[in-house]
Amino acid sequence: MTGDQATGVEEAAETDTETYDLKDDGGERARKWPAIGVALAVLWLFVRGVHFIEEPGLAAGEFIIGLAVGLPIAYGIRGIYAPTYGLRRSLSILPAAAVYIGLFLWELVTANVDVARRVLLPWVTIDPDVIEVPLRVESDIAITTIANSITLTPGTLTMDYDEDRNSLFVHTLAATDDASVVEPIRRWEDYALVIFDERLSPGSPVPEPASPDPDGGEDDA
Repeated sequence: MTGDQATGVEEAAETDTETYDLKDDGGERARKWPAIGVALAVLWLFVRGVHFIEEPGLAAGEFIIGLAVGLPIAYGIRGIYAPTYGLRRSLSILPAAAVYIGLFLWELVTANVDVARRVLLPWVTIDPDVIEVPLRVESDIAITTIANSITLTPGTLTMDYDEDRNSLFVHTLAATDDASVVEPIRRWEDYALVIFDERLSPGSPVPEPASPDPDGGEDDA
């Protein structure tokens, strides 16, 4: 095979790959960077604290600013993520994503109330501790999403992640009731398994935390 022929084969392979990416998922794929740019623009609105209903004109202006900044950023970093996404797949996970956000917002409100109660009422105990939360999700984006959700919730903080055990270590103000800390994390994880197309499913068994050995370390057996 001559050099020109080899070059032609490589170019054809690249073209075939790009065509496959765009036509995969039933011919319903789209470039990802514009969607990420729009997501950054929406995030900018929340950062600015714009009231959409009370100030629609200001919201529109801030959204345009967000697009002007977000789209070039998304285009510039497009090499670090998959270039396309499946429209059908994206639409199918919208219900799970909506429930995840709803559960997170509910936990955000109730956790604020709980922390305020513990701070303002002297007879309510504060018993801080670090607990291990083994995960079923395995992808970096799913783990990061859950870890950030924990940190953003008052009263809990993601301190570390153990890659070998696939576990998060969470600092909590209510160590006397570990189950109440883990329960919302498990609910988030059930929907994260669907949203991020993980290998396991919401019905998969939940791994148990590693038990400490008599010497104070962790039993890896």
